[in-house]
Amino acid sequence: MKEAPYFVEKVLWVKHWTDRLFSFAITRPASFRFRSGEFVMIGLPPREELGEKKPILRAYSIGSPSFAEELEFFSIKVPDGPLTSRLQLIQEGDEILLGKKPTGTLVLDAVRPGKRLFLFGTGTGLAPWLSVAYRDLFTQDIFDDPLVGDEARAQLTYYPTVTREPFERQGRFTDLITSGKLFSDLGIDGDKFDPENDRAMLCGSMAMIKDTAALLEAHGLKEGSNAEPGDFVIERAFVG
Repeated sequence: MKEAPYFVEKVLWVKHWTDRLFSFAITRPASFRFRSGEFVMIGLPPREELGEKKPILRAYSIGSPSFAEELEFFSIKVPDGPLTSRLQLIQEGDEILLGKKPTGTLVLDAVRPGKRLFLFGTGTGLAPWLSVAYRDLFTQDIFDDPLVGDEARAQLTYYPTVTREPFERQGRFTDLITSGKLFSDLGIDGDKFDPENDRAMLCGSMAMIKDTAALLEAHGLKEGSNAEPGDFVIERAFVG
């Protein structure tokens, strides 16, 4: 009998953040290995009563770190989406199909050594950064740790900006890069990326990836891949 190309896992919890965004976690197979920042195909079993013969699968970045016991994902809600119209209705205990071959370019192996790493993400493009940086770094808990708090505060900066809702910082970060405000806000000397020391990863909308990649290249950074590490990488699975 031919081995199935995916695992059948269980939903552990679901969190609806807004009417357009939710996250959920599933059980992790003992044999499932991945590098933080990779994505994997997930889906739902076909509904035989409706005549469905094959599952609908989509690529999702894994939001949990590589050592986590559960696998976390972020998803948008599309009312008429082939997968998300059903996925947004999942509950604890439901079955989820998990691909057996995680992959992706948003991994540290794909960038050359440097001194500063920028993680640019929009929407559900936040997921791989939670995996790469580990979400505890984004909480106050680690900053209060007497052993590593000061180091964490010095090493990690969270820089949120929005384009629609009222917020302390507004504007597309491509505009903030062009104006130099991003660098001044972060206390970085100069108004451009440094090809010798700066590295970047991009995940999100097609427009963001295209515009930000063009800026990085204009500043002298070169795109890399798993086969040939460079100064920045993008997740092509999210383009188009």
